[in-house]
Amino acid sequence: MAQIAFIGLGVMGYPMAGFLAAAGHQVIVYNRTTSKAQAWVAEHGGAWAPTPALAAQGADVVCCCVGNDDDLRSVVLGAEGAFACMAPSSLFIDHTTASAEVARELAAEATRLQIGFVDAPVSGGQAGAENGQLAIMCGGSDGDYGRAEKIMAAYAKSMTHLGAVGAGQLTKMVNQICIAGLVQGLSEGVAFAVNAGLDAKQVFQAIGAGAAGSWQMANRNNTMVDDEFEFGFAVDWMRKDLGICMDEAQRNGSDLTVTRLIDSYYEQVQAMGGNRWDTSSLLKRLPRKDIAS
Repeated sequence: MAQIAFIGLGVMGYPMAGFLAAAGHQVIVYNRTTSKAQAWVAEHGGAWAPTPALAAQGADVVCCCVGNDDDLRSVVLGAEGAFACMAPSSLFIDHTTASAEVARELAAEATRLQIGFVDAPVSGGQAGAENGQLAIMCGGSDGDYGRAEKIMAAYAKSMTHLGAVGAGQLTKMVNQICIAGLVQGLSEGVAFAVNAGLDAKQVFQAIGAGAAGSWQMANRNNTMVDDEFEFGFAVDWMRKDLGICMDEAQRNGSDLTVTRLIDSYYEQVQAMGGNRWDTSSLLKRLPRKDIAS
């Protein structure tokens, strides 16, 4: 069992840290909102620290799951950042969905400090985190990944080592690009079924086991038909992720025409007040007879 610091107790990090404690690791947590760290300790035991540096002091492994590149730098670098107190030969596992550039930047600093580094963004949403069923995409050396794998097993359904540092983040970009297209197609299908006078839930029960089936269809079609969008990954975060994808596409010469279009649709959803709706709220843009004014 390891001494682990977990930085970032959002909807993903909170349950992930809980699984580490349940697995028998000694866990100390840090969160920008102290009350959430205190609530985690009350529920799971362990301890909380007032800064990332103090959380990381003496830790074998530091795990991190925060919002974006800037958040990540703020909890890793500087006098109060995790790297300031991490010992040589310790390991940093980053579960933030961030750019490949920041992963490489932080890995270079980790190498200078003789700290291991793995970029390990996750997929599976809040439900995957709460059920310990996340898919984790990893970049880093073989040795660092091998050490990280043993820790991540506490909350992972699958783990894949995809190459050097940055490969995990690049793979997560592929994931988000694919999801964006799937959700838009599903939204159009739901609206079409409703407008055609069909029982939409029955339609998706019929086609879900065929070639059109997907995780999004299986988990979101009923809530979409019911006009419920309080599940899973928020529109604000999806737009952040798609922005990372489009920035990377400019660097590597990829054509993300459809992704750019769907990002503009999410911008429309934000203008409707849907910043915190889940990503299936693309449906809200589309006219449907059941909610037409």
